[in-house]
Amino acid sequence: MSQSKPDAGITPEIAPQSVVISPRQPPQIVYPEDLPVSARRLEIARAIAEHQVIIVSGETGSGKTTQLPKICLELGRGLKKMIGHTQPRRLAASSVAKRIADELKTPLGEWVGYQVRFQDRSSAQTAIKLMTDGILLAESQRDPLLRRYDTIIIDEAHERSLNIDFLLGYLKQLLPRRPNLKLIITSATIDATRFSQHFADAKGRAAPVIEVSGRLYPVDIRYRPVNDPERVEATAAAQAPAGQSERGLARDEERDLINALVDAVDECAQVGPGDILVFLPGEREIREAAESLRKHHPPGTQVLPLYARLSQAEQEEIFMLLKNEPTEKPMFWS
Repeated sequence: MSQSKPDAGITPEIAPQSVVISPRQPPQIVYPEDLPVSARRLEIARAIAEHQVIIVSGETGSGKTTQLPKICLELGRGLKKMIGHTQPRRLAASSVAKRIADELKTPLGEWVGYQVRFQDRSSAQTAIKLMTDGILLAESQRDPLLRRYDTIIIDEAHERSLNIDFLLGYLKQLLPRRPNLKLIITSATIDATRFSQHFADAKGRAAPVIEVSGRLYPVDIRYRPVNDPERVEATAAAQAPAGQSERGLARDEERDLINALVDAVDECAQVGPGDILVFLPGEREIREAAESLRKHHPPGTQVLPLYARLSQAEQEEIFMLLKNEPTEKPMFWS
């Protein structure tokens, strides 16, 4: 992956009051050139310097999550205080922190750290702190002015959870009291116009919106019926057995779905090597599908269930398996 070094002329073009002067020197910052957001970093940096709030509408794969904190750090943000970067989920907070630390070539917990429930990998030296929305919301109760931060990035704002809604409302009323606090709101499917108008400044000027394209890859879409059409017609012609409850019928339909998933995995395995990602509605369905596939024993395949109730260690174990370059094909269930 090719890397581009920071532009030497980035700071002189920015108003002096927007750049933090500190004897603490950040690590060398480079940007992957294959990420669309890297090509817009000068525009983003100027917008951050000139406005208190900016909206970054970036499609999936644009690189906004990992590169925006680095742009802020290059501007001098996070040297005296911290750059707070929120994620909706624990796994996202920890994995993004590790990715940014790796790109900065610094140990996790020093320049880049993270905090989730029951786990804090940040320190007094941390400049970029990843955390869940709930962690920042809890901090706002202990420190109403959020004085530990000079920049806050609210990522995945389109998810509109209660935590994100509370944070956006709280930050809206906090910004006038913290004129030096920068707020960056990002999302892949955000209603940029409404957010921009909502965070207009004291003069009524809407917050600037920067749109960044994503990286797209070719996708083949194949539709497969859950049941064999001939069997469906035969079943529809006959009535359900006497006494069979609605719950029993639902379980039969669920088993049909699991069987269809097993068949789909077999079909994908015939195409060639690769990974398989399956989305299911809940933990029970994930467990049952994983159990069925383990019994089915797809050749050379690891079955790795992933859901929110897993512990942090169990979730991170999946990434550890990938780093160790398994010889078997991973299959993720989320």
